[in-house]
Amino acid sequence: MNGSDFLRALDEYDARTATERRDVARVRALDRAHAWNRSEPLHVTASALVTHPATRRVLLRWHERMHSWLQVGGHGDPGETDPFAIARREAREETALTDLQAWPDPTQPVLLHVVVVPVPPRGAEPAHEHADFRYLLATETPDAIAPEHDAAPLRWCTVDEARALVTENNLRTTIARAEALW
Repeated sequence: MNGSDFLRALDEYDARTATERRDVARVRALDRAHAWNRSEPLHVTASALVTHPATRRVLLRWHERMHSWLQVGGHGDPGETDPFAIARREAREETALTDLQAWPDPTQPVLLHVVVVPVPPRGAEPAHEHADFRYLLATETPDAIAPEHDAAPLRWCTVDEARALVTENNLRTTIARAEALW
């Protein structure tokens, strides 16, 4: 794996709207050597919408910094460059679910959505943007969830409940794309 794994992930991705095409163009223009560097004003992150297909529910996590319910995910650790692997690792860490697999086909991760999202400043960290690669993961053990800490509760939701809880339209788009796969 190398720093341009995120570019390979875009090769089969279909940007569906003008905004999405602009976001993908911005991601493609990133310096490959620094795309995962958290100190860059725009850097790559990876996340996952975790689902329990049998009940058609999605898992949301409270993000204290953003003051909202979002999908799980985050930054790559040093040396990590595969967005799907990062999304799955982050999902496991944030949910304690050990059986997470790509869905609908465990052998073929689906890049569900690519979106550039603003992140507000916190402490000494300035405002910046995440070029977020979003995947769909499934679990067969939804009751096994456990938040990584008390300030990050988890909540299983129907699609309608999730749409009502989230504040970001881009996440509503991600949820709608997951729903279309059911």
